[in-house]
Amino acid sequence: MPIKTVTKFPRKTKEVKNFFIPLSDGTQLAARMFIPTDAAKNPVPALLEYLPYRKTDGTHVRDALTHPYMAGHGYAAIRVDMRGNGDSDGIMLDEYTKQEQDDALEVIDWIAKQKWCSGKVGMFGISWGGFNCLQVAARQPPALKAIVTICSTDDRYEDDIHYKGGTLLNENMGWAATMLAYSSRPPDPDIVGPKWRKMWMERLKAEPFLISTWLKHPHRDDYWKHGSVVENFGAITAATLVVGGWNDAYSNAAPRLMKGLRCPRKAIIGPWAHKYAHFAVPDPKIGFLQEMLRWWDFYLKDIDTKVTQDPDFRVYVMEPWKPGSFPTRIEGRWIGDAYWGVGNTETKTWFLTDKGIASAKGEEKALEITSKQTTGFDGGEYCIIWLGPEFAGDQAKDDSQSITFESPALTDDMDLVGAPAIELEFSVDKPVAHIAVRLNDVWPTGEVSRITYHLQNLTMRVSRGQPTPLVPGQRYRMRIKLDDIAYKVPKGHKLRVAISTSYFPMMWPAPEPVKLTVYAGPSELALPVRKKYAAGQLVHFGEPEGAKPVDLQHLKPASNKREVTVDPKTGETKMSIVDEFGTQLIKPLNLTIWGTGRENYSIMPDDPLSAKMETHWTEARKRGKWEVRTETYGRLTCTKTHWIVWGKIDAFEGKKKVFTKEFKEKIKRDLQ
Repeated sequence: MPIKTVTKFPRKTKEVKNFFIPLSDGTQLAARMFIPTDAAKNPVPALLEYLPYRKTDGTHVRDALTHPYMAGHGYAAIRVDMRGNGDSDGIMLDEYTKQEQDDALEVIDWIAKQKWCSGKVGMFGISWGGFNCLQVAARQPPALKAIVTICSTDDRYEDDIHYKGGTLLNENMGWAATMLAYSSRPPDPDIVGPKWRKMWMERLKAEPFLISTWLKHPHRDDYWKHGSVVENFGAITAATLVVGGWNDAYSNAAPRLMKGLRCPRKAIIGPWAHKYAHFAVPDPKIGFLQEMLRWWDFYLKDIDTKVTQDPDFRVYVMEPWKPGSFPTRIEGRWIGDAYWGVGNTETKTWFLTDKGIASAKGEEKALEITSKQTTGFDGGEYCIIWLGPEFAGDQAKDDSQSITFESPALTDDMDLVGAPAIELEFSVDKPVAHIAVRLNDVWPTGEVSRITYHLQNLTMRVSRGQPTPLVPGQRYRMRIKLDDIAYKVPKGHKLRVAISTSYFPMMWPAPEPVKLTVYAGPSELALPVRKKYAAGQLVHFGEPEGAKPVDLQHLKPASNKREVTVDPKTGETKMSIVDEFGTQLIKPLNLTIWGTGRENYSIMPDDPLSAKMETHWTEARKRGKWEVRTETYGRLTCTKTHWIVWGKIDAFEGKKKVFTKEFKEKIKRDLQ
């Protein structure tokens, strides 16, 4: 579904390509703004997007679709580079710090006091920008009246890219490598002038390899509680529009935010991966900019756009698609509900028995599995962001190394709208054990699609903050919530629960192979089944719109590759992922950019300590005689007791290496 390009707006606008916002400590943050030309005489509300991703060569292309559109409808749309990023002063040492929030408070205060601003400010953003919308709103700056948070989370430990259910995600290393590459890029000489090289060297010398910090906080401690608004939902008073996608890593956050927030709030959840909804994939896209305008107009301009009459939840119920491909469109329908998982949805409970998913317990039977460490190579990417072959593949192979429970073929369609869960009775033979639990859709033709899943460190069966070792052989019972979902299981398909002790490369393996015993009979499956003829408000969205795209020349096309190989002698399994981002000339900036991200995983089938992840990123920029490039590297391995972290930055001007730095650290494993 193409985006309709809009070129005529109610207000004439201008672009301020760069200006600096002064902070109280002397730091200046670089900003870009689109604003109505008459705003000095007729002040307008301001909309802030606040990111570390560089307003020039980082988000320039996507910003062109959004910020001018907002300005044309009577807003000052402002993109600010965080401290230590892009063309801003200073150093950034971690994500979501108090310093980051403090700076945002000063930025909002500065904006609200400008003569072109009405004094009211909104804030929006996706991912990092969505996180800090929530975090800054919780600090209650007086001028901030409304936010739109997209693909974000309220709980940094439970639902970010670091840990899931207390298990270590390899995305933790992947994102650390991404930020090592992103933060290694220099400021733009056309903006900061001759001091660009000095700023670059200062950043490179100070730049951390953030995986080390994150590995030192393996449990839900104060480090993760900081910036997790779930700690105090009541702190957010700004009207909050929560937007997410079922194929995004943060799908649980929207229902949780809607339940916890006490401010005016609404939710839109589509079939999308980690993208803005007006240019998201898979289709259908929506007229998301129009929805944001309705939100801003109501809460920043006091225009009755009827947003309060929208259903609290506007949710896309997905129909299944064949696994093993990147779907360009997911069929389904939009529904409108006032509540999540109750009302139009009822929880139905089945039992996991030795004969499958059944309505009665049946006899108790102990089922055992020690999954191969290679189980999980069809699990797909934790966070689908680069739009390559990242969706989960056919689950049949992974299921063959799992304990499985299967239902009879459905005699009618079943809509699952809410949070499936299992009540698992189990024991293990090791003090540290992880499991991957999947709810799958078995097609009549034999393919197996993953509907939803969860990863769980079983030492955290009671507390994420204070885990305790398991007692080998002792029997436990634990409720495991799977990711929220809205999915139609068609008549003739079967449901399958699959449980494995490994799910690499998404989840880092436990220190030793684990034998898991699941007690069939008393273990249960609870499903949120939407009533077949439940009434709901009609949900309609406009067609996706955007402002004129930036003038971009593609010099080399982008490409994505994912390849799995198995050594026929040893069984060692390797995965190679290469995301070529192509080469583009951003004509308004006369700037050529190119980059490549590479990830390599390997593991032996019976040795969890053989697990290895390696990364290599290239980031390059060129304008005339100015040419810079960084090569960044990372590697994570382990022993039974420690993580072994290695990384490196090499920086070049032209062909000359001008900087190099190496990272080496050994970090204790603590019930991981």
